[in-house]
Amino acid sequence: MTLSGVAEEGRAALGRSLLERKVLTSDWLPAFTAVPRTEFLPELIWPFDMDTGVTVAVDLRDEPSLWFSYAHADVPILTQWDDGARQGRGQVPTSSASMPSVVFSMLRDLDVQPGQRILEIGTGTGWNAALLAHRVGGRDNVVSLEVDAGVAAAARDRLARVDAGVLVISRDGEHGDQPGAPYDRIIATAGVRRIPSAWISDVRPGGLILAPWGTHFTNMDAVARLTVAEDGRRGEGRFTRPVEFMKLRGQRSLFAGHEVYVTDGVEAADRSTTTVTEPELLGEGRFAAGPFAVGLRVRDCHHQAAEKRDGARPVWFYGLTDRSWACVMFTDGQPEAQVWQSGPRRLWDEVAAALAWWRAADEPGFERFGLTATATGQQAWLDRPADAWDI
Repeated sequence: MTLSGVAEEGRAALGRSLLERKVLTSDWLPAFTAVPRTEFLPELIWPFDMDTGVTVAVDLRDEPSLWFSYAHADVPILTQWDDGARQGRGQVPTSSASMPSVVFSMLRDLDVQPGQRILEIGTGTGWNAALLAHRVGGRDNVVSLEVDAGVAAAARDRLARVDAGVLVISRDGEHGDQPGAPYDRIIATAGVRRIPSAWISDVRPGGLILAPWGTHFTNMDAVARLTVAEDGRRGEGRFTRPVEFMKLRGQRSLFAGHEVYVTDGVEAADRSTTTVTEPELLGEGRFAAGPFAVGLRVRDCHHQAAEKRDGARPVWFYGLTDRSWACVMFTDGQPEAQVWQSGPRRLWDEVAAALAWWRAADEPGFERFGLTATATGQQAWLDRPADAWDI
C-alpha cells in the first residue's frame, strides 16, 4: 500500500472509531472529513501514551508511515517543549495537539451553530480553529489567541495554506479580546485555575464559555460549560467530563518544590495515624472523581503521590499560601497509615474532612459538580448553585 493509502486508511479508521464511540457527531463529520489533522502537525512530533506517560520522537522525514499512524491515532501529540526554548525534546511539554476524542467531545459540548462568532484561547497547531471555521462558515468568525509568537506564526501559516479564514492574534488569551467582542462562544484549549473576568465580558448574554478547569490540588481538569447570565456578570454551569490540559501560562502551578517545605525531615512534625486507605484517597485510574472533589474543598493545596517502594507509598500535601505540609504513609498490610503534619494549617485534617464529605454525598462524579465565575471570584457547588462555596 502506498503512503497516501496508509494515511487515508488510518484517517478512515479514526473517523469510524470516533463515530462508534459517539464522540464525533453527524454535524461535525463534514469538518472532520474536510480538515485533516495531518495538515496541522509539524514534521517532528512526540506522541504521548496516556497510560505510561511515555513520549517518543517521530520525524516525518525519517519515518513517514509511523508519523501518519500516530497522526491518525487517538493520542495527544506534543509539539513544543520548554516554551520553545529548544527545538528538540526538553524538560516540560508546553504545546500539543489534543487527542481527537477530546477535541470532538469539547466541540460537541460547545454547541456551535453556523454563523456564530467564536473566540478560541490557545491556537496550538491550528487544527481546532480550522474545524470551528469549517463549522461556522464565513471569514474571521473564528478568532484565536495564542500567547506564544512562534506557535502563533506556525499555526497562521498552516491555516492560510488551507484557506481556513481564521484570524490568529499573538496575545495572552487570559485577557480575552474586548475589541472583537461580543462572541457567541469561547473555547479554551489550555487548562485554567480561574475563569478570567475578561472571558465573561467578551461573551454575549446566553453565550457559552467552555474551558478545562481545575484546582492546584492536582494537574487534572474537568470541562466547565458555563452559560453567561443575562446581566453579563457571571458564567455558571456544570462540568461535563474529566480531561488534562497544559495550563494557561499565567495560571501554572504555584508549587515551589518539596525541598522548600520539608527542610528538616519529618521528625519535628506532629504525628498521628489514619484509617483512610490508599484507594480511598487516590481513587481508581487517572481521572478519579475523589481527588477532584477534595481539591474543590481544600483550597490552595497541592498534593503528590510518590512511587511505591518496598510496599510503602508516601502522599504529600503542600499549602500554597504558606509553608504548611502533611504526609501520609501507606504501607502494605498495615491497618493504619502514619501521618505527619507541620505548619499553621492541618492539611491532612482538611483533606480527610473533604474526603469524608465526598463519601457522605454518595461519591458524586464530575457531572454533579458545577462552577459559578464572576469578576470578583468563583464558587464551586454540588448539584445546585444555591449550595456554593468559594474556591
